[in-house]
Amino acid sequence: MFRERLEELRARLMTLIRPYLAQAARRIDPLVAQARGRYQKLEPRERLLVRIAAGVVGVFILYSLVYVPIVDLSSGLRDKIEQRQRDLSSIRRLAATYAMLKSDLASAEHSTVPQTKDFSLFSVVETSLTGSIGHEKIASITPGSDRKLTDGFTEHSVQLKLENVSLAQLVDALYAIASMSQPVGVSTLRIQRRSENPHAYDVDITCVALAKNA
Repeated sequence: MFRERLEELRARLMTLIRPYLAQAARRIDPLVAQARGRYQKLEPRERLLVRIAAGVVGVFILYSLVYVPIVDLSSGLRDKIEQRQRDLSSIRRLAATYAMLKSDLASAEHSTVPQTKDFSLFSVVETSLTGSIGHEKIASITPGSDRKLTDGFTEHSVQLKLENVSLAQLVDALYAIASMSQPVGVSTLRIQRRSENPHAYDVDITCVALAKNA
């Protein structure tokens, strides 16, 4: 059905342009005959030059009307394909980053301390270190200021100062912090050797814990 309609349209189009084609042919035929007559009157060398010139003109026309448009079209398509590939790579990187951040957020939500009045990071850290290295090694323990973070989290912190501890006791203290029932971490750790005893150290520790806001 479609082919029949196409043939019908083609026939109508030829019917419409046939008079114009005949009129153009009537105007062009005398010019062609005149050019052919002049060409026949030329010397063999002149005919050769005319054929060479016609060939050069033909090559130029083919180059300008066929080759250049094809090259421009293929170049444009190649640029579009490369741009789409770059866009796709960017989308994949953004998707991977989003998935990673989503996973980190889920992990952070599971690694939070309760945001209640009963929870005290100060008490949790003090109890843990007193049981591991003894209260006499804790020179000071000071609650830090709570810091509001993005995505509905609050960071609690505690500043610790341990005095005259050995490396074994320091390891015990860090292990005690890491083994707490509450997810508490160490954000800063500064160790200084004591001048009077090269095997003893003074240690500054900052313990932090995340709490999800209600």
